[in-house]
Amino acid sequence: RLLTANGRVRRCNVNHMSLFLLCASGESVKVYSSSSEECVHDLQGHTDLVSGIVRNPSNHLQVYSCSADGTVRLWDFTDGILIKVQPRSLPKSFSITASFLGVCVSSELFQLVAVHLPRSGDQEVEARELSAVLCDVSPSGAVSFGREGEYIAAAKGLQLEVFFFKKQKSYRFFLKSGNKKGAKNAFTCVSCHPKEDCIATGHEDGKIRLWRNFNQKKEYTYSTLHWHHGAVNTLQFTPEGTNLLSGGIESVLVQWRYTQENQKDFLPRLGGAITHIAVSPDGSLFCTSHSDNKITIIQSCVKVSAIIQGLVKGEGVRTDLMIDPRSKALVLNGKPGHLQFYSLPRDKLLYNLDIVQQEYIHEEGLDQFEVVKAAFDTRGDWLATVEERTQKGSELEINLKLWAYNEQTQSFVLNTTVTAPHEDQITAMCFSPSPETTMLVTISFDGHFKAWLLADHSDTEEGASWSCDFVGGYHLLKPGCCCFSADGSLLAVGFQEVVTVWSPSWELLTTLSQPPGAIRDLCFGRLSCSKYLLGTSTKNQLCCWNLLTCSLEWSTPVDVSLLQADPLSENMAAFCSQSGCSDLFVFKPGESRPLYSQRALCTGKVQHAVFAPRDQMLESCEEHAQWLNRSQLYFLTQHMLMVDDSVAVTPFYLLLGKHRQQQQQEALTNPMAERIQLPQGSIAIKELLYTPAHVLPSASFLCSMFVRSLLISSSAASCKMNRKYSQDVDKVINNDF
Repeated sequence: RLLTANGRVRRCNVNHMSLFLLCASGESVKVYSSSSEECVHDLQGHTDLVSGIVRNPSNHLQVYSCSADGTVRLWDFTDGILIKVQPRSLPKSFSITASFLGVCVSSELFQLVAVHLPRSGDQEVEARELSAVLCDVSPSGAVSFGREGEYIAAAKGLQLEVFFFKKQKSYRFFLKSGNKKGAKNAFTCVSCHPKEDCIATGHEDGKIRLWRNFNQKKEYTYSTLHWHHGAVNTLQFTPEGTNLLSGGIESVLVQWRYTQENQKDFLPRLGGAITHIAVSPDGSLFCTSHSDNKITIIQSCVKVSAIIQGLVKGEGVRTDLMIDPRSKALVLNGKPGHLQFYSLPRDKLLYNLDIVQQEYIHEEGLDQFEVVKAAFDTRGDWLATVEERTQKGSELEINLKLWAYNEQTQSFVLNTTVTAPHEDQITAMCFSPSPETTMLVTISFDGHFKAWLLADHSDTEEGASWSCDFVGGYHLLKPGCCCFSADGSLLAVGFQEVVTVWSPSWELLTTLSQPPGAIRDLCFGRLSCSKYLLGTSTKNQLCCWNLLTCSLEWSTPVDVSLLQADPLSENMAAFCSQSGCSDLFVFKPGESRPLYSQRALCTGKVQHAVFAPRDQMLESCEEHAQWLNRSQLYFLTQHMLMVDDSVAVTPFYLLLGKHRQQQQQEALTNPMAERIQLPQGSIAIKELLYTPAHVLPSASFLCSMFVRSLLISSSAASCKMNRKYSQDVDKVINNDF
């Protein structure tokens, strides 16, 4: 579960015995086995993005974590329990190094401060000693300790600052912004040699500088290493200082020999750009995190021993969120030119499907093919993809590809490629759900929609192939969206402000009008609501037509950014944008009241959504969440992939965090609310369940204390609430003991 709020692995660390790998992921810290790649523990407790982790120098079984929620937490990562927490008295933290914390003082000023957590038996401790060490540092956390903590180096912009603790004095060194050769000298990262007075800095132009004699302002020197053609993203010395590791956009781990800089080793083709490097304390394992949300564990720069791959979220998701009918995996854009198949229940990447089938070149400004559309048929036998490339001074290149599922390889194999299927950009496509025929419809800004039909040539050597069966249009208007009815008997195509309805024989059955505004989305009702067709417009209108009467059933003025139908029920989800946030409304087209609504579900605009079917239907759930008993609703914003958390905890539940914040606010305004929820998820229960058994008292001693903690006085609540609460206590005792 490596997807963070911005889709990246933030930090990684290897423990003292090289058995565990720790990484900051979203609002939690993941503990992975370095050998099996399995997630051993999920350290949860922060309520905002975890921005840094570091081992406790006095105990190799503990780790500190800092977060943008303003807290610092100390964990025992072997047992997965919280030891201490520094309350919300600090500014938003962006990095942590030993006992030093990088905090955000204002929107433009970042400081490095020393934090001392006092020794105490209490879990919650207050850090009273807080002093600024460096007053202006980079928010990227470009800081490093040198020579066993004698000094600390911080790089920002064109300045390198070195602070000596004994002298309580700092030296600043500056570089010019560039020279005649076009060099970019800005600092990007820093790493200090663990044994000698040497500081390695990375720069935007791909150079590495080794600084020496920096304890004197005028006599400092530096030497230059250069291999990277792009910016150096990260640097790290090995524990003994014999080697220096560097990484960047080239996705190549470079190992430089210290004092023999001309000798270097390379480990290429690691995936996405390298963003962070960690080394185990014994130097046996290297770890790299990548821009494609992947962690690679390497044995001493020789070979890759393990790969931990999270949900790949690149620069943007051009395709819709889809569910593979066969594997039930979530399918969307992955690494460049690929589709990723991601198992939601297992929270694991299954495989990547190479769509473009061309080597991706990591170079800015280079126009390459991108996968922009994809669609499955209802049985999962066929996959359709659209890739496009726009080159300067040339026309748009478009390829439509049809992929057949291969039972032997358990993957999709390219069957047909159609070059230039339309004269302009393809805006949407969908398969017909009819079992009688296999047909794909594509629509384009060229003013036409085309129907592609599968022809079976099983009696010949050619096999199955696709060909264009029909080309349609409507008064030279540009189509924007299309949708098939659940049985495939109707096709709706939106031509600007007009909705056209077509039969399988390509007869125009009717046209539907609506208030002004181009049609943005179309969706047929399902099951008992199959007679309805819903559409959204650019003029903030949600319309529902009755196909039996060919008239407008109802409409409401609301800015619906996305409309999604549940394939297993009559329910529809509408995401509405308002005041920088997105609201969610779930309804049935034939009912006047929504089944569920939630204001300010998330910040930003929801770009894509999909209903994922459950493996087993939920039999018992609260009334307001019954719309999720067959499916779960996943949606994608600009920054993260989330799931509606109205029912159960899911792999992406912790990325949202909104439900917990609402509960905390309710507890502050209503003290009884927290007590009533105690039996379902209290701290006492969690401590009983997750604390190692060998440190707990006997069960008979704990039982009486636990039951007494659940009791409330008669003055604190009404008699009715007491009766209900007693029933809850009985349930907890029966279930837990």
